[in-house]
Amino acid sequence: MARDITELPDLAVEGGRVAPVRARMPIYLDRLPPCNNACPAGENIQEWLRLVKAGEEEAAWRELTKANPFPAIHGRVCYHPCEAACNREELDGAVSIHSVERYLGDLALEKGWQFEKPRFSSGRKVLVIGAGPSGLSAACQLARMGHAVEIRDSSPVPGGMMRYGIPEYRLPRNVLDAEINRLVQLGVRITTDYTVKDLLAEQAEGGFEAVFVAIGAHLSKRIDIPNRDASKIVDAVTFLRDVASGERPMIGRKVAVYGGGNTAMDAARVARRLGAEESIIVYRRTEAQMPAHAEEKEGALAEGVKMNWLRTISSVDESDLTVEIMEIDEAGKARGTGRFEKLEADTVILALGQETDSNFLRRIPGMRFDHDVVQVNPRTLMTDVPGIFAGGDAVPSDRTVTIGVGHGKRAARQIDAWLVGRESAERPKHDLASFDKLNLWYFGDARRNTQPELEADDRVTDFDEIVGGLNDEHAHTEAARCLSCGNCFECDGCLGSCPEDAVIKLGKGDRYRYDYNKCTGCATCYEQCPVGAIDMIEEA
Repeated sequence: MARDITELPDLAVEGGRVAPVRARMPIYLDRLPPCNNACPAGENIQEWLRLVKAGEEEAAWRELTKANPFPAIHGRVCYHPCEAACNREELDGAVSIHSVERYLGDLALEKGWQFEKPRFSSGRKVLVIGAGPSGLSAACQLARMGHAVEIRDSSPVPGGMMRYGIPEYRLPRNVLDAEINRLVQLGVRITTDYTVKDLLAEQAEGGFEAVFVAIGAHLSKRIDIPNRDASKIVDAVTFLRDVASGERPMIGRKVAVYGGGNTAMDAARVARRLGAEESIIVYRRTEAQMPAHAEEKEGALAEGVKMNWLRTISSVDESDLTVEIMEIDEAGKARGTGRFEKLEADTVILALGQETDSNFLRRIPGMRFDHDVVQVNPRTLMTDVPGIFAGGDAVPSDRTVTIGVGHGKRAARQIDAWLVGRESAERPKHDLASFDKLNLWYFGDARRNTQPELEADDRVTDFDEIVGGLNDEHAHTEAARCLSCGNCFECDGCLGSCPEDAVIKLGKGDRYRYDYNKCTGCATCYEQCPVGAIDMIEEA
């Protein structure tokens, strides 16, 4: 006996013909690129790379600087976690995001591009304490929102640790000055050589409705080392600050730097440029446990800095120092062996970490601390004192320029919301565009562009910048290596692969849509989409 075809569970009648019942359907969506997700400053990296690829450099710079006002600085000093997250690393090397960022930053300085001034004034005043990366970032964002912003900083020149902690061979001072000056042109007022002692009095006298504390970590941690000549021991922060201020201290022929972080590497490399024939890192743990970034360590080694692992300084004498040989126990901790060595050293530089000078905040009732840093709400960055926010090195976090800039941006948004009594909600993040979501048949081989560098022998003769920038051609080819992870870039793959003509092209910049009356849910479009911007969902 014949059965009515409408009774079959997996078939349907459409226009007089038998068609399969669609169990799932494709949808277009945007996913979160891994580079964007990893950027502490919150840049929309994928979008500004797209604009560079399209030849729209100024638009790319303006997109980038919505989140980060200092691309020429960051393109030089950021440790680019975005590149560690880049999906292209699985193919032929991560996109050199930092070098394209530097290209845009340098191009903006060359062309004289400035930030657009706000169209209105809010009539509200905000005080920022500290002219380092976090304070400058917050000031820029607040000024763009129409608020009157004043920065007060205890140093003679603004820049914080970007100026007084990062050597010129990594960050030329003319670049730093030019990007800071852009904030002055925007209307930010910067007062230097000004130490704030009573924050509540400063706030009241100036009529500031909110405060952002971004004081940085300018104090070196100290340890007691038995010594016969205290004059030969200096701390790394003071040493680097003095050199950055134009001084050239006498350090002798042999220098020992005690510590294993980025500051220790900078101190050792600066010592070489001041004439030290031998610059030695003394570190109590193994090379693998060293907190310095790999590129910092590699740069130091290339310049002749020696590494003395598993050693700790036990005493300092007039012409040498005594180090104890360490070993790693089962718990992974360094412990002494009772065996000692002698090292010659004219100067010992201590690079054992840094602290913030937060004593002036301890007078404020209700302010909480964790050792030297201020406790804040992790989402809003507001302290327990209403209207006082803090960020950068002044709060619990990793201490990098990019994290500081990200804190400044976040604090500015929260301050703006607080000033008008509005709750600032966090935007939900899209699903991450991980490597397994991509179909990379579309992309050919394109090796990463490299930046020119000074030869190692030429570096230690002066403080000239080591790494050069990309030219126009290389910057554009590097931007073009971006895979556009998770976001449609209109390759027409779905359009060409659909056997039912169910994909409709909407025109440049508007992408596509589906005609679900034609779509059978075959998933051909989904299976070929190079960037993972299509998903298959259950039929409603």
